[in-house]
Amino acid sequence: MNYTKEQVAEWKAKHGDIFEITVDGKNCILHKPTRQNLSYASVVKDPIKMSETLLKQLWVDGDKEILEQDDLFMAVVNKMEEVMKVKEAEVKKL
Repeated sequence: MNYTKEQVAEWKAKHGDIFEITVDGKNCILHKPTRQNLSYASVVKDPIKMSETLLKQLWVDGDKEILEQDDLFMAVVNKMEEVMKVKEAEVKKL
């Protein structure tokens, strides 16, 4: 998958933070999840279907083989945790 600097700028303007995940020469662009994305995916009880739903929710662009081939799909799903990292909060007793 090829993309231009202009495309990246458009994606960032539309989605905020974006990430590229590559496996076996195929890649996809995902955006950082929103509460709505996570809420939508969380109603799915099957963990594989939930991962598939979340991947489709975060999908910006990419090689469709990632969505269709199990080995590519599973590799990308394993890396989605890094896309979903949240800031560390601090707790202070007052």
